[in-house]
Amino acid sequence: MGLSVENVFKVNEGRPNIADAIKTGEIALIINTPLGRVSRFDEQAIRRAALQYNIPCLTTMTGAQAIVEAIASRATNDAINVRSLQELHAVGTAVH
Repeated sequence: MGLSVENVFKVNEGRPNIADAIKTGEIALIINTPLGRVSRFDEQAIRRAALQYNIPCLTTMTGAQAIVEAIASRATNDAINVRSLQELHAVGTAVH
């Protein structure tokens, strides 16, 4: 997909780890899809750091897909159209 990526340690795997990278400003967006009880500690540490340092954190593949589509849409369209939920659900309103 043309993305530059780098492997990062989980919190319990040593240092520097994902929480360290969040704290140093190396992370702009987190997509963390935890699986099972083993990942609970890492999940809590990642969410805590993301919240503390104001980094968006997604935890589902559906959320990840939505943000990827939003970013792609933004890259190709300079205009942002904002509509209220009431406008979107109003009878006869066409969504473009």
